[in-house]
Amino acid sequence: MRRTARQLADGREIIYFDSAETAPERTAEDLRELDGAPTAPEMRRDPLTGEWIAMAAHRQSRTYKPPADLCPLCPSEPGKPSEIPEPDYEVAVFENRFPSFARPVADPAESVTGVLDTDPLVRRAPARGRCEVVCFTSEHRSAFAELSPRQARTVVDAWADRTAELAELDGVEQVFCFENRGEEIGVTLHHPHGQIYAYPFVTPRTNQLLRNAEEYRRAHGGHVLGDVLAAERSSGRRVIRESRYWTVFVPPAARWPVELMVVPNRRVPDLPALTDEERDDLAAVYLDTLRRLDRLHDRPLPYIAAWQQAPVRSGRDLSWLHLNLFSVLRSPDKLKYLAGSESGMGVWISDVTPEQVAERLRAVSGTAHPSETG
Repeated sequence: MRRTARQLADGREIIYFDSAETAPERTAEDLRELDGAPTAPEMRRDPLTGEWIAMAAHRQSRTYKPPADLCPLCPSEPGKPSEIPEPDYEVAVFENRFPSFARPVADPAESVTGVLDTDPLVRRAPARGRCEVVCFTSEHRSAFAELSPRQARTVVDAWADRTAELAELDGVEQVFCFENRGEEIGVTLHHPHGQIYAYPFVTPRTNQLLRNAEEYRRAHGGHVLGDVLAAERSSGRRVIRESRYWTVFVPPAARWPVELMVVPNRRVPDLPALTDEERDDLAAVYLDTLRRLDRLHDRPLPYIAAWQQAPVRSGRDLSWLHLNLFSVLRSPDKLKYLAGSESGMGVWISDVTPEQVAERLRAVSGTAHPSETG
């Protein structure tokens, strides 16, 4: 893989990932007139839960559902400059123009660390970190599920590259790679893309997983996800696909109408720790999984795909890399809304059993990409 780092007009970094060394050189200049990088947003600590909340008011002005011919993630054309200066690309990653977490601070006076309104209960600090956009393909009307295995592998390598580099930034405690797909999820840019957040803290979900893993190890001596994985592979009732290196299954206590876990068969803390063979296999397994999901209701499935990786400096011996993939679509024309119990109390109520979902997903196939059959 060839990696080329460049700069956009306002100083943000853009990185091109090409699977072949023979790909065109990435030398195009960003000729737009842009303001400088934004001030780091603020974050405040909820004194009741201990969780940090980012306050990114500047995101109100971010791009919202532009027409396809003005998509900021498509390659630039004469008279139509975009966030990608090149006329074509394979995979591109760049710093988000409207980040929830950012490293630069334009005005030192805004770099306030302390308490809110002299209230010692509410701590505040700059939301330092980094947010990146990952463009999976230059084709606007495509989707991750339509990539070839080679293209998907390039995305996997880009995730791993960015995870390793962002983890080296001062103050970053966790790196999160994810994709939101579909307007039902809240997507406002339809070009196939995902995002990467470099957080200045360990996220609440990760803290919960680590606490539970530690309690389980103390009580049983093993890793809770490792034992769940072994049980799922042994039973097979909820398994969608098994390969040499990966297993895809519906969690036995799934919350969402459609929910899957994609888990490596050996414990690794994060994406950079995967071998070449595991990355190749992941590309194939993930494509098969996404194609099955799109055939579940005979329509593109809205989903969130969220990589759970180890924190940078803590809990790495308790972490087991995995992907959570879930959808709000409970039937071809009905959504699951998070109502009182889920939103108010965090107690989930499911309308379908994991076994039913697994059976339906096993019954559909992940039809191959045209380039894989010709």
